[in-house]
Amino acid sequence: MERQAIIAEASAYAANGDLAADLKRLVAHRSISQSEGTPEALMNYLSDEMVPLLKGLGYETTIFDNPREGGAPLLIATRIEGEDLPTVLTYGHGDVCNGEAARWREGLDPFTLSIEGDRIYGRGTADNKIQHLINIKALEQVIKGRGALGFNSKIIIEMAEETGSYGLREFFEDKKEALSADVLIASDGPRLAVDTPTMFMGSRGGLPFDLVVHLRDGDHHSGNFGGLLADPVVILSHAIATIVDARGQIMVPEWRPTSLTDDIREALKDLPPRRHDPDWGEADLTPSERVFGWNSFAVLAISAGNIAAPQNAIAGSARARCQLRFVVGTDVDDILPSLRRHLDAHGFPMVEVREAKDEPFKATRFPPDHPWVRFVETSIAKSSGKNPHVLPNLAGSLPNDAFTDILGLPTIWVPHSHAECGQHGPNEHALLSIAEEGMRVMTALFLDIAEQAPSLRAKT
Repeated sequence: MERQAIIAEASAYAANGDLAADLKRLVAHRSISQSEGTPEALMNYLSDEMVPLLKGLGYETTIFDNPREGGAPLLIATRIEGEDLPTVLTYGHGDVCNGEAARWREGLDPFTLSIEGDRIYGRGTADNKIQHLINIKALEQVIKGRGALGFNSKIIIEMAEETGSYGLREFFEDKKEALSADVLIASDGPRLAVDTPTMFMGSRGGLPFDLVVHLRDGDHHSGNFGGLLADPVVILSHAIATIVDARGQIMVPEWRPTSLTDDIREALKDLPPRRHDPDWGEADLTPSERVFGWNSFAVLAISAGNIAAPQNAIAGSARARCQLRFVVGTDVDDILPSLRRHLDAHGFPMVEVREAKDEPFKATRFPPDHPWVRFVETSIAKSSGKNPHVLPNLAGSLPNDAFTDILGLPTIWVPHSHAECGQHGPNEHALLSIAEEGMRVMTALFLDIAEQAPSLRAKT
């Protein structure tokens, strides 16, 4: 088939309902890696969906146990067409967050695909099932249209990204040869703007932790003991207020990065800002600098007493699940020790800092002037007719360090979602318009790699 005919077939796959039909099956798998999930559901996603799909495209597939006890399985798929050809590694995660069905609006169920106009609702529609489905189907279009890929392809699918990619780094250390490649081209996270493709070469890190104030067992009557017993919720609130000020600016000195350099500012200066509150975050930074070039602290959940049925009692303890999103230049090993020092210095030795079970994500960036980055940027601009937004790193977190630090790869991410997709919350959805453009862009990119394979191998 001619190039344009192959791309047209890729576009039709999204436009005629076939993509939605395939995604419906994927979404129906309750492949949750958090508290609502089961190990069987994680394995079934790989064995029942990914293996048949990839074997049908001529890939050799193997499902591996996680190297950590209790960890989720991983799949490697390989299609080698020539030792002298470049090898492209791509990635996806089939696990999703808790469904939290009660929080979805009426008429929607997290594991039943629903289409309303341009929106496709369901858990995993944005994060990350549709994203690796698009990339695999784009590879399929090239194989069907050309009779071969024209390059070597390896695919890694993990099932624990939503719990910090538990065991992934040990797995990569053990499978370096099996995962060896010239470049990672994968998809996760959102576009910066709905109507324009985005590229990013790294991600902010993410570290969850708990702040706990436990003063006594049991609750005590707020009349009989009010003014006599310390309130752990008040103490916790004041402790949090020393971490960030009233507009969310970070007050822990070691958490304020020094990596927002002139070249990073230059890369961020012309980006369109996403929805933001003008009086929140670092006051002297632009919105893009705050989300892509700076650290941010969030309280994800806070617990004391029973908010659904409050009692006239002083709680005995209070707990907050917190998170720091951080950029390159932040010492991940000193995040919690520096917080401990900060709380002690501000008179809160009674506030305990606990590590969360979830794995932390490290912060990464990859140079935007690398030959592979420029190649992908040129291809996307040509196929979409738009200059993609090129970010030094995603605002969210990914296991990108496993690819850069362990496998030594240039990493390029081309997301097929958008910032308002509702990922990690209720009413998660993808946009059919982005999916259709994603099919065209990725198919064209893989065709470009096939057509220029010899010169690309030299860029490694």
